[in-house]
Amino acid sequence: MSMISRRSFVRASVAAGLTGFVGATPVFGAAQTGSSGLNVGRPGVGNRTAAERKRYKDPFTGVEVTQLTDYKGHSHHFYFTNPGWYDGGRSLLFSSDRDNRTNLFGMDLASGEIEQLTDLEPVPLPRKLHFFSACTNPTRDEVYFWHDLSLMALDLETRKTRCLHQLPKGWCVSMTNCSADGRHVYFGIWEDQSDKFAVDLHRGYVGMKETFAANPLSRILQVDSEGDGIQTVHEERRWIGHVNTSPTERNLLTFCHEGPWNLVDHRIWGLDADTGRVWKIRPTEGREVVGHEYWYADGVRIGYHGRDAEGTPMIGRIRFDGTDSHETSFPGRTGHTFSKDEKLIVGDGGDVIRLWQYDGKQYAKPRALCRHGSSMHIQQAHPHPRISPDGKYIVFSSDLAGYCNVYKVALVDPDGLPLADDN
Repeated sequence: MSMISRRSFVRASVAAGLTGFVGATPVFGAAQTGSSGLNVGRPGVGNRTAAERKRYKDPFTGVEVTQLTDYKGHSHHFYFTNPGWYDGGRSLLFSSDRDNRTNLFGMDLASGEIEQLTDLEPVPLPRKLHFFSACTNPTRDEVYFWHDLSLMALDLETRKTRCLHQLPKGWCVSMTNCSADGRHVYFGIWEDQSDKFAVDLHRGYVGMKETFAANPLSRILQVDSEGDGIQTVHEERRWIGHVNTSPTERNLLTFCHEGPWNLVDHRIWGLDADTGRVWKIRPTEGREVVGHEYWYADGVRIGYHGRDAEGTPMIGRIRFDGTDSHETSFPGRTGHTFSKDEKLIVGDGGDVIRLWQYDGKQYAKPRALCRHGSSMHIQQAHPHPRISPDGKYIVFSSDLAGYCNVYKVALVDPDGLPLADDN
């Protein structure tokens, strides 16, 4: 298959009926509407709008794709390590910029109806209000997110919000994740460096190299999800990021030394929250780099991607204790990768959502499921594909239609799909 330019893709997508804004139809109660049926004032928590979704066949693979959101502002799902489903997988959380604010919304996946779940004031840099690092509780319908320096808990049944913890000034926050038993919320913090140099990590990684070089004091904190206490489980003078909890083992986490992959001393680390013990996972040598680590569904194996000693892209997996390691190198692009196990991996390298199948010994060349065509200029525009809890579809984000939106595409048999462009 020949490489298709972004311009050609957009033209083909127009022909397929993808682009073109279709405004949301508001769903209002009597107290929220005027005689004209229009909104009175700015919408808030509990405001509901009808489905914005539209379906189209991908111009290059023929697979049906559903654009779930369609608003003149950026929308995105959670970071690919953080599942955003609730209500038994029937609803999906997403972030959206509406009415000149960034807030959390929930979507009923059957009807497409959207409900606004927060009404938050904007937050200035370097923290900036976003929901990439938000996470859900695996034992009850509750979501945790940051509003400036406040860690908030939102009950998705009662819609009540409470503050779990308030950080003092002088800190920035990294990824947030909940333990497998739902009892604790973990997150990383590091010393705010924005008084020394410009920091805008979500738009162009501004200040990333400088923060890495500063070796800021960093901590991993454990907060009781009921609000009954907080403790530091790890601390060091390295920039810590990507705190990820095992989905099955309540005490196991991974974290990373953040920074350019080719410069960090070591990327993937394990942490036992009960004992505080930390250890290296998948040591690298020479030109090797690894990253974008995530837990398999079994909660003991970790997936990642990177480059081998020859600089060739590769996909790998390893147990948290350093055993059962397997890597496959091949020409091509990986991007962010995610999977439930080793059998099928999804990635967003290049401009396609791609699938790798495992034959028991190695991975076949990637197949293109659909084109995301995203610019990836800002974090909201990173596709970050994630497989649904039932394993039947993938959600991803893309700014293909101009603004970032959330998309859904069914997982079909890879054997019937074309090879990704770079093969």
